Amino acid sequence: MSLEPPPFPTSLGFIGLGAMGFPMLTNLWMQTEAESTIHIYDVDSTVLDKFINQVNGWVKEKTYATIIRAGSAREVCEKSDCIISIVPEGSHVRDVYLNPQTGLLACGNTSNKIFIDCSTIDITTSLQVSAAVKASMNNPASTPVFFDAPVSGGTAGASKGTLTFMLGCDSNSSYLPLLRRILGTMGTNIHPMGGPSLGLASKLSNNYLSGMIALATSEAMNLGMRLGVDSLALSRCFQTSSGANWVNETVNPVPGVCPDAVTSRGYDGGFKVQLMKKDMGLAINAAREVGAKLVLGDAGLSAYAAASEDPRCRDKDSRVVYRWLGGVEPDGKEKKYHENSKK
Repeated sequence: MSLEPPPFPTSLGFIGLGAMGFPMLTNLWMQTEAESTIHIYDVDSTVLDKFINQVNGWVKEKTYATIIRAGSAREVCEKSDCIISIVPEGSHVRDVYLNPQTGLLACGNTSNKIFIDCSTIDITTSLQVSAAVKASMNNPASTPVFFDAPVSGGTAGASKGTLTFMLGCDSNSSYLPLLRRILGTMGTNIHPMGGPSLGLASKLSNNYLSGMIALATSEAMNLGMRLGVDSLALSRCFQTSSGANWVNETVNPVPGVCPDAVTSRGYDGGFKVQLMKKDMGLAINAAREVGAKLVLGDAGLSAYAAASEDPRCRDKDSRVVYRWLGGVEPDGKEKKYHENSKK
């Protein structure tokens, strides 16, 4: 007989209000019951101020959950039944969870608490944190649980609440219905990928593929345009041909092809090229550990590493690799073609 899923927590914690965490927290807050409380923390106090000012400044058509600012990750843990974290790197995850003075596991009582880490980090660190969470239990009958749950969808998906969660959880877990409810406030696709770390394994595989597709699309667009093909005509041809892919159709690297994408707004926002470099490196290291041969890996990582150091590209969306390649810039014709193609 299956176990009953735990009830939806009335006291939540959220750590990490960066480019992804801030909009994720906004959606969590807006879709959580008014009787609930969300304790929030970030090492940058200014983003906490910004979030609280946003909450206080919005015209509220209904009563939302109460937001309480915490002074440390430890304080978040002391006051929350379920804690969600999303920070940039493995070292940050270790500090959030394992710092002996201020970390989550320093709170003293982790009984029955649920920890969900949405960071994209190395698998080894995630497994170490998972083991530390399990070892922190005060009562064998009240075991805390940890789930890796990295996300895909970028800042646009985080803002719209349409993220994909790759969840390190078995499809038969009694926690899955609750995890779907919690993560469903921030995303529309929650995929249970298996046991601990398999969410991260899926995310690293996905970002390796995504990064390679973006690089290949950039090269192909530049090639076709230099041979004389109009950028929009080329992209539309790809969409119905064997080269069809999500990057081409949704966030084509050539400015102007996808008017509403970050690539048509100076590559500002989106998924920073430095983060793609980081994720490509994590995927390549993971592949080496398990003996998975990657023919394209080193070349792709080299391209993103160089783009990360290029002052024209640094801090821009990762599709700025098109600019690093010396991609042909639009000349204005693409707008006319775009308008004519709709007739």
